[in-house]
Order: sequence, then structure tokens, then C-alpha cells
Amino acid sequence: MAKHGTARDDRRPVGDLRTMRGKSDGAPASSGRADALDRLIHERLRLGIVSALAVNDSLSFSDLKKLMKTTDGNLSVHARKLEEAEYITCTKSFEGRMPKTEYRLTAAGRRALERYLDHMEALIRATRER
Repeated sequence: MAKHGTARDDRRPVGDLRTMRGKSDGAPASSGRADALDRLIHERLRLGIVSALAVNDSLSFSDLKKLMKTTDGNLSVHARKLEEAEYITCTKSFEGRMPKTEYRLTAAGRRALERYLDHMEALIRATRER
């Protein structure tokens, strides 16, 4: 069992819109993986990373670390999960003698974020309709 705050296998679904809306016809509530949130993005730090990269062409490791207010190790673990899922890319280089790590959001990462946001909007609408 994973400890709180550690990266774990987060590809399992969270929530079901059909239950929240009271649907029983089995029809998806929205497009894509409509019945479940993407747990990979749903985790707070990873959502922050993907969101920050969605509005910036790229961000360095140190920029993300400051923006997310996290530790080197925590950022590394969560960025690696996103990289393994091909939601972000990581490019390592040197500026003089200093290593530099740059992250960019991939097309797959942007689509995953859009699906996630659409799903969250649907959950909000369903909740407010009650």
C-alpha cells in the first residue's frame, strides 16, 4: 500500500458520473473515459505540473519546483510518472556547467488534461443540478 503523498499506480479510475447523475441507462456521461477521472492527473502535484505546462511552452525543473512549492524528490517522482505516461517530455542539457532540465506538455498530455477538465466540469454541473 502506498503512503500518502507518494507516487503510485494512478491509472485506476476515480468516481462514476452515471452514479452522481443517477443515470441507470449505462450511457456515458461525457466523451472519452467518461465514467472515471484520470487518477494520473487527478493527484494534486501532477495536476499542477500539467496545468502549468499547459499555459507555458516549457518550464525548467527549478521553475516547476518553485511554482509547486515542493521538494526535488517529490517533483522528480511525479514528473517521472507523467513522463512514463507520455503526458510530458523531459529534456536535459547544460547551461555552461550547470545541468538544466526542461519539461513540456505533449499532445497526449494536453488531450488528457482536456478530458480531465471536461469530466470535472460535468461533475460540477451534475452536483449543482441536484
